Amino acid sequence: MPSSLSRAIDSYPNRFDPGALGALPEHLQETIRRRNEVLGPGYTLIYREPVEFVSGHGAHLVDREGNDYLDAYNNVPCVGHAHPRVVEAVSRQMAAVNTNTRYVQEALVGYAERLLATFPGGLSKVSLACSGSEANDLAMRVARFHTGGEGIIVTRWAYHGLTREVASFSPSLGPGSPLGPNVRLIDPPDPRLVAPGSTLAEHMRLQVRGAIDDLERHGYRLAALVADCAYSSDGIFTDPVGYMQAVVEEVHAAGGLYIADEVQSGFARLGDSMWGFSRHDVLPDIVTMGKPMGNGLPISGVVFRPEVAEEFGRSVRYFNTFAGSSVPVVAAAAVLDVFDEENVQQRVVENGTALRAGLEELTQASPYVAEVRGSGLYIGVEVVKDPETLAPDRARAEDIINDLRDRRVLISGTAKGAHVLKIRPPLAFSSADVARFLEAFAEVAKVRL
Repeated sequence: MPSSLSRAIDSYPNRFDPGALGALPEHLQETIRRRNEVLGPGYTLIYREPVEFVSGHGAHLVDREGNDYLDAYNNVPCVGHAHPRVVEAVSRQMAAVNTNTRYVQEALVGYAERLLATFPGGLSKVSLACSGSEANDLAMRVARFHTGGEGIIVTRWAYHGLTREVASFSPSLGPGSPLGPNVRLIDPPDPRLVAPGSTLAEHMRLQVRGAIDDLERHGYRLAALVADCAYSSDGIFTDPVGYMQAVVEEVHAAGGLYIADEVQSGFARLGDSMWGFSRHDVLPDIVTMGKPMGNGLPISGVVFRPEVAEEFGRSVRYFNTFAGSSVPVVAAAAVLDVFDEENVQQRVVENGTALRAGLEELTQASPYVAEVRGSGLYIGVEVVKDPETLAPDRARAEDIINDLRDRRVLISGTAKGAHVLKIRPPLAFSSADVARFLEAFAEVAKVRL
């Protein structure tokens, strides 16, 4: 295996070691062997002992033996696994028709109107795709067309998708997936990186200004800055808010666009607003969304300021057979119904606050936890070897992740060092789920922290 590819695979957090296959239960061994024989390259399993699920409900998954696992990891089933409202809508539509956007669909128009009503007034056009990768690919095509530029700015360990275009500005894919020569990296908004006497806003402004200058030096005009307001792959940095205003000013001054990648931070994930960018009181030029919008069905979206996309729409044909087809659209509409009926955003605020407070209490005396950070139901616990140097402790983080898995609680890891515990449950997470999570975490912390 080429060394760069080996490093790329090693960078994947909490990866199952194929050499440990013989230690697994016989049924899992056989299924994994068959999987390895037929699936293409690049697939990975997670946890030291992979797990197979056969059903789910709310924030819970059930394995073949009927064991209940608390899911504090999966963001795609936004309103919960197998939510009855979504299941009913999809089943009803599948029994009727599933067609595309070349035909008139009242349900599609109604959904688009409802979705756009959740955005600030300047964002009033939406195009649909099938995945976050496709959404970011389309967003970048529009940004390049509108600005005439090619330069792209992202954070140092960002992930924005898997198409060839989007992979070129997704550094978290590792050295086996090279970045484009037109891509420049900036720091995530980590207050600890700010020089004494400065501010986070000024630090981020200087980072962006430096990236723009370097792009121009190499002959690239800026097309866009792409930012996920949760900074999910960088290690989860949601606060403090406000610095994005300075960032967007620099981007616009250089003629570029601000693309808000809301695949992770959108749909009230961060609690105090429907969209992550809204917490910063800024207006993006383009917003992208992914599969959480359809509770896991293949639907994603790109929302534009109309003046940004108008000329592109006149000049370039965009049609995607499955994007905006009937079944994913009714699933997405059902998700909005659940938000209204269950007051999802308030639940996220209340249970996210309780979860973070409990984690802070359990880790406050630990020399191995640098920070508990996050917002709503997206929380990171940074595990380090030393609180002074902040050296990442990937081994300890993976021990914690797998100890929790053994107690049937699912999380994962993030950041370049794979040392930040990523706690990102479905938004169906309840107060009882918070209590169960904290009980399991307390048991693990006694040993590992």
